[in-house]
Amino acid sequence: MEKVLVFGHKNPDTDTICSAIAYAELKNKIGQNAEPIRLGEVSGETQFALDYFKKDAPRLVEKVASEASSVILVDHNERQQSADDITEVRVLEVIDHHRIANFETSDPLYYRAEPVGCTATILNKMYKENGVQIEKETAGLMLSAIISDSLLFKSPTCTQEDIDAAKELAEIAGVDAQVYGLDMLKAGADLSDKSVQQLISLDAKEFQMGSSKVEIAQVNAVDTNDVLKHKAEIEATLAKVVEDKQLDLFLFVITDILTNDSVAVAIGNETAKVEQAFNVSLDNNEAVLKGVVSRKKQIVPVLTEAFAK
Repeated sequence: MEKVLVFGHKNPDTDTICSAIAYAELKNKIGQNAEPIRLGEVSGETQFALDYFKKDAPRLVEKVASEASSVILVDHNERQQSADDITEVRVLEVIDHHRIANFETSDPLYYRAEPVGCTATILNKMYKENGVQIEKETAGLMLSAIISDSLLFKSPTCTQEDIDAAKELAEIAGVDAQVYGLDMLKAGADLSDKSVQQLISLDAKEFQMGSSKVEIAQVNAVDTNDVLKHKAEIEATLAKVVEDKQLDLFLFVITDILTNDSVAVAIGNETAKVEQAFNVSLDNNEAVLKGVVSRKKQIVPVLTEAFAK
């Protein structure tokens, strides 16, 4: 039986890694040959979850077409966020919870996109639909994904379905979601050993907004000043990325996991769109975004609307 690769977006976050593992495991349990892989480095937060539940990270693959002819996408659908050679393979399935953009296939496929806070929430339902019991360690990873994407159930993207799934998964995994979740988020918010280049690429996604090319990166911190003390270097590094990738805007968002506010640093020739979208004034390329924690729900939609005007 031909192997199918299961993977999430570039610059993988906890949902991308954990959902790839969980869905590949479900596929194998129902008789298909699937392998989870990753398109980038594992973050500190994700490594905490993998270590806690004693699971290995999927292997890193640069080019998917050299390894398989068919793939399954989790936690993303936009072409620029996927494998560089995604057009050279057949996409069999997509399991996602984001907007749908820049995506088309030549063949019919199974496409499941639900307006929930995390891909793992959808996978929890799919395990039930297939009558497959989730293993303890896998349940722990799926719980980790929900906690990460929902900022411990405080993000506006979090739905009752996410909360219910997390409760079920925590019971299977044998952990207290609040205690474990805060420890995991704090591990991810420890940025002391990260270079500026790593900070702006840990969780970065590229978006097409109208005719403009926009990249949005986000990091979580216990204190945003721990990141902003490197602001001059951050601005210089963002400017280089803007030039190299010919971006119209690079928005770097630092989210305080304790206050649920963010600080944004904007570089590019379309920074006025940030002011327009969030009704703020940039001061030395910087603005506070009160109550903004979700790129998917609070940043991308309003920016997209601003670029459409």
